[in-house]
Amino acid sequence: MRKKIFKNVEWSILICSVILCAIGMIALFSATHESGDNSLQKQIIWFWVCIPVVILVICIDYELIVKIAPYLYGIIVILLVAVLFTKPINGASSWFDFKVFSFQPAELAKIIVVLTLASLMCKLQGKNRDDINKPKNLGIIFLVLLVPIALILKQPDIGTASAFLVAIALMLYVSGIKKKYIIVTIILVAISIPLLYYFILPDHAVNRIDVFLNPDLDPRGAGYNVRQSKLAIGAGQLFGMGLLKGNQTQLGFLHPKTTDFIYSLIAEEMGFLVAAIIIVLYIVLITKAIYIAKTAKDDIGSYIAIGITGIFIFHMVENIGMTMGILPITGVPLPFVSYGGSSLLTNFILIGILLNISGRRQKAIFVE
Repeated sequence: MRKKIFKNVEWSILICSVILCAIGMIALFSATHESGDNSLQKQIIWFWVCIPVVILVICIDYELIVKIAPYLYGIIVILLVAVLFTKPINGASSWFDFKVFSFQPAELAKIIVVLTLASLMCKLQGKNRDDINKPKNLGIIFLVLLVPIALILKQPDIGTASAFLVAIALMLYVSGIKKKYIIVTIILVAISIPLLYYFILPDHAVNRIDVFLNPDLDPRGAGYNVRQSKLAIGAGQLFGMGLLKGNQTQLGFLHPKTTDFIYSLIAEEMGFLVAAIIIVLYIVLITKAIYIAKTAKDDIGSYIAIGITGIFIFHMVENIGMTMGILPITGVPLPFVSYGGSSLLTNFILIGILLNISGRRQKAIFVE
């Protein structure tokens, strides 16, 4: 049985992830080779930790994982509350610092919330898929979603919270939500944007939006990083300036170059060619994830796969978009490429779940 599962697995997703990791590690070497920073060594260790974790996740039936998701949801909510009482790092109370390593519960929440919502949606639908459109059921779904989102916004971490919204939007769309709800949501979003801007968003978030709309508003302050990022991307041209030879990267103008703006480093030193390859790898990964959602053996598998797809789509588009100055800066890492142990482990667990679902799908299904 296990051999059949591994035979059906979409290994191309894992291959894309590993290639992205390799590119990210090369970039980390360039970013840290003279600073004494041990980020590269830590990232390599986390990578090797992730491999057995992925294998373990593939071997355990995802239906069993889903059964314990509600209990994990309770644990992650407690952790999200507890992390608010930790010492802020760069203005955000997002990490538990254990000296040897740091742990970010919001990253783990991505996995647990998607699994919990998928399980909840299937239970609320029962035998009638249209039951998802009952206002009561939608209210329950959003209540479960809003608890972790509110806690993550409190840290504050707007980027991670936004990833949940993209995930649930795709999950509800796949579940068969009626168009009237989609239209109402679009109208509410349009109305809420100015309200958020003027009355709810913190000053630093408003400042980022202002600088995004007018890059010359604060060129030495809030607009500094994105200006340096755009300079780095433009300087790379087709083949790059060469590893360890990027002006913005090596002279310290690009910051933070190991996390938020690592794509800018890659574009500057490795050029448009490698930067484009990264985008192609993400497109392959996302396309395959959507195919897994379409061919899953049951609704819960489809909901989980499409929710994971939404998380990857948001992170890719937001991170690359903000480095180019076409989206506001939110501090969202680039999956598999940016430095971060919690992020890397979370992303590989998400990949493992996708491989799990693909290995147990009914391959005879034809999708239009």
